[in-house]
Amino acid sequence: MKVLVLYQPRSEHRIVIEELVHEYKRLYPGSTLEVLDVDQPDGIAMAKLYGVMRYPSLLVLSEDGSLIQHWEGDDALPRLDEINYYASSNL
Repeated sequence: MKVLVLYQPRSEHRIVIEELVHEYKRLYPGSTLEVLDVDQPDGIAMAKLYGVMRYPSLLVLSEDGSLIQHWEGDDALPRLDEINYYASSNL
């Protein structure tokens, strides 16, 4: 599984996402999140591919790229333990 974070670094939700990623790395040092700027080519491509309409967004992807779970908007962000469940899972 892969957890992908899509956000706009030059927006009001920047601090929320940067704190979430920092705290996640502190609590789960062996696990990683892939963070993409949606104003850059890779981020734009991922947002289009998965139909993301709001930021920040967290996407859980299987090894073949299938979307398993997603959250959109800073009012819908999951708990860190829930993120880690997916990041460390082999569903």
